[in-house]
Amino acid sequence: MSDWKKTCCVLCGQNCGLEVITEGSKIIKVRGDKADPRSQGYLCRKGASVMYFQNNPERLKYPLKRVGNRFERVSWDQALDEIAAKLKEIVETHGPRSVAYMGGGGQGCHFEAAFGVRFLHGLGSKNHYSPLAQELTGFFWVNGKAFGRQYMASFPDIQGSDLLVFWGANPMVSHDIPNAPVVLRNKKKDPGFLLAVVDPRVTETAKLADVHLRLRPGTDALLFKAMIKILLTEGLVAKEYLTAKTDGFEAIRGWFDDINVKDNCRVCGLDVSAVEEFTRLFATRKTAMRSDLGILMGRHSTLNSYLELLLLTLTGRIGVKGGNVFLGHLMPMGSHTPEEDPRTWKTVMTNIPLIMGVFPPNVMPEEIDNDHPQRIRGLIVSGSNPLRSYADTKAYEKAFAKLELLVTIEVAMSETAVLSHYVLPAKSAYEKWDGTFFQWHYPDYYFNMRRPIVQAEGEQMEEAVIFTGLAERLGMIPDYPSKLGKLAGERTHFGVALMEYIRSDPKAEPWLPYILGKTLGEELGSKNLAMLWGLLARFPMMHPEEVTRAGYQVGPMTGEEMFMKILSTPGGVKIGVVDTENNLSLLKTSDKKIHVHFPEMESWVKEVTPVSEQAQLVNKDYPMVLMAGNHMEMVANTIMRDPAWNEGKRPCTLRIHPNDAEELGIEEGEEVLIETEAGSVKVEAEVTESSHRGQVVIPHGFGLVHGGETHGANVNLLAPAKHRDRLAATPLHRYIPCRVRKASFAETIRKG
Repeated sequence: MSDWKKTCCVLCGQNCGLEVITEGSKIIKVRGDKADPRSQGYLCRKGASVMYFQNNPERLKYPLKRVGNRFERVSWDQALDEIAAKLKEIVETHGPRSVAYMGGGGQGCHFEAAFGVRFLHGLGSKNHYSPLAQELTGFFWVNGKAFGRQYMASFPDIQGSDLLVFWGANPMVSHDIPNAPVVLRNKKKDPGFLLAVVDPRVTETAKLADVHLRLRPGTDALLFKAMIKILLTEGLVAKEYLTAKTDGFEAIRGWFDDINVKDNCRVCGLDVSAVEEFTRLFATRKTAMRSDLGILMGRHSTLNSYLELLLLTLTGRIGVKGGNVFLGHLMPMGSHTPEEDPRTWKTVMTNIPLIMGVFPPNVMPEEIDNDHPQRIRGLIVSGSNPLRSYADTKAYEKAFAKLELLVTIEVAMSETAVLSHYVLPAKSAYEKWDGTFFQWHYPDYYFNMRRPIVQAEGEQMEEAVIFTGLAERLGMIPDYPSKLGKLAGERTHFGVALMEYIRSDPKAEPWLPYILGKTLGEELGSKNLAMLWGLLARFPMMHPEEVTRAGYQVGPMTGEEMFMKILSTPGGVKIGVVDTENNLSLLKTSDKKIHVHFPEMESWVKEVTPVSEQAQLVNKDYPMVLMAGNHMEMVANTIMRDPAWNEGKRPCTLRIHPNDAEELGIEEGEEVLIETEAGSVKVEAEVTESSHRGQVVIPHGFGLVHGGETHGANVNLLAPAKHRDRLAATPLHRYIPCRVRKASFAETIRKG
């Protein structure tokens, strides 16, 4: 048994610092890392259980090939040779649109994406389906229009605020902000500070809040519109801010003329005076707001994000202290792909544009299961599990059966891997150098490169090595000077030679991850580390002021200095400090203003009225509403496959309001049947007043097969793929019409 080793959690996007004791390939003990500059010792229940991820008895160890209805172990060379040959055949026969990549690194391993995306582009395809696009496509689209880049998003300046609003977010358990329980409880002690929650449920955060607007599920757009109307009517808009910092306000002012605040509030199920008071607080305090899946995956998803932008902009709360600010980053989470750019692809069948460089997984089944000559026929899935993570499991199963090639790169035998033609074993997050580009801190920002702390038992590979092997077999990687490999041990000379090569052959630049991996990666023992060095070599020159504020003297060797510091400092290193006095200077719009006039949103804004919404909120066939998936301490997406980590808990139930349960004759703990247009599942009932009347809640991340048994209910069996946002195709998981019955009663009807 070894001493405590520093690492970080990979079970959510906060990546809190951990200290662990290991034994062989296993993690034995876990505690929070008090020295971590970001999490400072904070540890939630998931992080404390991370050994169940690493020690999974169903870990993949060797490459597998499907032969008939079983898998056979094959060599890496055979697997990569055959996969490369099949990809080449598909592209040559059907064109580059016939292949796709589904990946992006998940919660803990983002370096895979640099190699996966480049490999996809090397095939001539832009069909990248990302986990981010499962939830955030409309949000990204709005950001691109408003701020000039789809990857730009504002985040609450928590410490500077005196009114902190969480709309459709529950950070006390979902960790929408770093160290949420500690931060919020401490912030509550500030004199005059108010915490507000807008959510149909009585969440853990709502219980802590000073203000809770418990609106009717699905009515967020009506509430946003009511608040905007109150701002305009009562003269609460930030006039000087609008004039100096924004563009387009006068063009949209008239969109809100006909709103009847009282009628909007009535349909929302809210008292008009409470909404008016909340709006006044929002406009007159140092307000910061964090929204999440409650509106991003709710009715009117993209419209909600647009109205949120307007609310924050009209009150002058973007780019100011105590408001919503732009954070720094080593690398953005995606690219900018505006739909008006002719280079931006759209899906063949569903006509959805790339948004931030990615397509929503929600439409993939339709892009496979059709007769179009350019339909998707070959798919590489890396670090994703669409058979449990994405909407409409049955549609995915049907579509995947039609693929000519399905390759899964994964740590354990997932439900997606079971359907694959080839399964390639990846090193876990704790067996390789890797990290994430999530950034949640302000104004300081950090980067942590997680180091290997255990040895893999088997032939697992870093994903970068797998993609490099495929790229080599397909002749993608350009010829580069042999001296780069020879100079890899002397990084100063290596960097000079690399830049000379790129200047002489600019077409080679997109292949830098692979060139670095083949040269510097061999010297460092990790292609991911080589990629990090490449990012840091450029970073100080691209952000000199932010790097200088972090205490570095910017020069040719600053990137190397940062690289060495990160390698020698487990837990994360400060790499930049954002300008707090001129945060809006980060805007990428041509005039450096926030743009609020989106002509394509006018008709959508105007069609959402109390009359139209009241009619659409009633479904006679499916009279209740399912909230499909929610964050809680017993949910770790589908990453934590071993159910033993939840032993003794009730991790997967259908939460239903007592009045609804009484009307349906449902008792606590009784098995119930829930049905939607997509399908039905049986699940245990949990009667609780936390659910809104007419709303039931089932968590995500269950229905996983472990040890030959299925544990919990797969909520995505209930999510229709076509129940999605009209513009960005985000699945509307937080509002799925459903019906609920006692399972015994349903069985009696079936037999009768």
